[in-house]
Amino acid sequence: MQIIDGKLISAQVKAELQIEVDKIKAEGGKIPHLAAVLIGDNGASETYVSSKIKSCEQIGFKSTLIRRDSSSTEEEVLEIIEDLNNDPDIDGFIVQLPLPDHINVDRVIEAIDPKKDVDGFHPINIGRMAKGLPAYVSATPYGVLELIKRYKIETAGKHCVVVGRSQIVGLPMSILMQRNAYPGNCTVTLVHSRTQNLKEICLQADIIVAALGKPEFITADMVKDGAVVIDVGLTRVVDESKKSGFALKGDVKFDEVAPKTSFITPVPGGVGLMTVAALMYNTLLASRKEIYG
Repeated sequence: MQIIDGKLISAQVKAELQIEVDKIKAEGGKIPHLAAVLIGDNGASETYVSSKIKSCEQIGFKSTLIRRDSSSTEEEVLEIIEDLNNDPDIDGFIVQLPLPDHINVDRVIEAIDPKKDVDGFHPINIGRMAKGLPAYVSATPYGVLELIKRYKIETAGKHCVVVGRSQIVGLPMSILMQRNAYPGNCTVTLVHSRTQNLKEICLQADIIVAALGKPEFITADMVKDGAVVIDVGLTRVVDESKKSGFALKGDVKFDEVAPKTSFITPVPGGVGLMTVAALMYNTLLASRKEIYG
């Protein structure tokens, strides 16, 4: 069993990006600029956005944080997006999810200029990705691919089971793992909460990508010996033994599953860190106009 170290790989990616930024500076070019829109006071969202802004500082990107309280109307958020779409200095931007209940998430995402959609959530980017055209790949799936690649995990001809069908992780992950590329060339099964015989299907998997959002859902009796297990889940659960009062749990029951695997990602310290690194990479692509020209 080998632990896939997201902290190590994300640091490598950021170091590579920093070298690129240093070259841009030396040549007098435009420094990549990422903006983040944060609506409301969701604690987890605050943490995620601050880590993205901090990563920008580490790499040498410019960053802008736009905060609004949870009473902001949908129209006000759409106005912010229009301003960012039209700002030539902003290369890419994200609207941190979740949004307050009164705001239509789909309408917000579709308002983002696909050329600046570095989260890869816009239907145009998802469609281009599905067709194998240049696109911003959603940051979490891209981070998973990078972990697989850097650990040289075989994927061709393998059976990959993706657990969870969200548009942010599960759906794009299933598309990416079956494409004619590396990582890819898998036979992919996408399972979800309505799937019958889910345990039996998981037992057939050479690679499991768990992205269901249910803590410790994947147990040892669902994983065959030697499988690769990628845990995308991240949920706060009450833990009175911790000073904070909570612990972070993935979708995989790590202690009992890990001994059966060939490779496994921990939580925390796995995929989550790669999501931020992938977002930084997409921002560099946006600044170079490599996706849309």
